[in-house]
Amino acid sequence: MPPMTTYSFGDVVLVGFPFSHLQAIKKRPAVIVHSPAYREQPDVILMAITSQIRPSLMTPEMLLHDWQSAGLLKPSMLKPLVATIEKSKIIKRLGHLSNADRKRLSGLLQSVLGEQA
Repeated sequence: MPPMTTYSFGDVVLVGFPFSHLQAIKKRPAVIVHSPAYREQPDVILMAITSQIRPSLMTPEMLLHDWQSAGLLKPSMLKPLVATIEKSKIIKRLGHLSNADRKRLSGLLQSVLGEQA
């Protein structure tokens, strides 16, 4: 069995992302949102990326400023859809978020998941 690929916070990947009803998947880009402590697990924690940008963003959505350097083909935004999937379901790595977009992603995660005591 080949060694498992590791993914880091801010890596952009192409994956079969599950719909919230868990009955179907859609091939889409997503960003890795787990911490380094989670890196050796057999799965990854992701947040969905979409190129369907609404005229006025709803909270807590976030436009990616450096979408091209992240390996995306179109202007894109993060959607507050989080999923855990097996690493084997990742089709390929597309790129990595810029430092500025990673910092903004950290803030988005805090607003979506809240601060834990």
